[in-house]
Amino acid sequence: MLTVISPAKSLDPTPVDLPATEPRFPEDTAKLVTRAKRLTLRELRALMSISEDLARLNRDRYRDWETAAEKPALFLFAGDTYAGLDSRSLSEDALRHAQGSLRILSGLYGLLRPLDAIRPYRLEMGSRLNTLRGRDLYAFWGDRIAKALNADAEAAGTSLLLNCASQEYFGAVAPKALKLRVIAPTFLEDRPGGPKIVSFAAKRARGAMARFVAEHRLTDPADLRAFTAGGYEWQDSPEDAPVFLRRAEQRSAA
Repeated sequence: MLTVISPAKSLDPTPVDLPATEPRFPEDTAKLVTRAKRLTLRELRALMSISEDLARLNRDRYRDWETAAEKPALFLFAGDTYAGLDSRSLSEDALRHAQGSLRILSGLYGLLRPLDAIRPYRLEMGSRLNTLRGRDLYAFWGDRIAKALNADAEAAGTSLLLNCASQEYFGAVAPKALKLRVIAPTFLEDRPGGPKIVSFAAKRARGAMARFVAEHRLTDPADLRAFTAGGYEWQDSPEDAPVFLRRAEQRSAA
């Protein structure tokens, strides 16, 4: 099955010695970079709801774009999802499988393979960046991402898409263009008031599930029931919407 995850705001600049591949939408990315270069500090702050220091950092990133060092996407992104995925400890075989079956949704790059070389950036998919294609990045990418996922799934010999991305990012996958069956897991914490989604824990679990799929080369959604990373246990739930619950004692042990 094909798996999609979100990128991360946190980045890890530490170099890795791995062969890199080229992202598939270089012209689209170049258009967005050109657009971002024209934004003032004030506009960057408003666009991404960030501090002046972060706005200055990202202004400088876009200003110096052509000379910035590149790094494979899976190893540049940090944050909770990538802590759960723990890419640096993946075996060579699992990483090779992930290159063909794991995709990262990106506001700037559209859709990335794990080893696609990218530069440090920040541009959330939900950003209302006005371009000639529309008023936000969803309009900019249109159905390109969905069609690319269809093609990647066909190349991988699957019709299944495991959605381990956030709502913000999966919203960029145009449903009318997507031809794949979507499996959307939910990760819950058992709390005194009842089970609930805890954002940072759910993000880690999504990354851990993406790793689980890559390591075990899963092709059947039923096999996701064996996922227990971080103390999660599958609950009786529909195959296309599996639910995993972590109890208090399991959180302590994880």
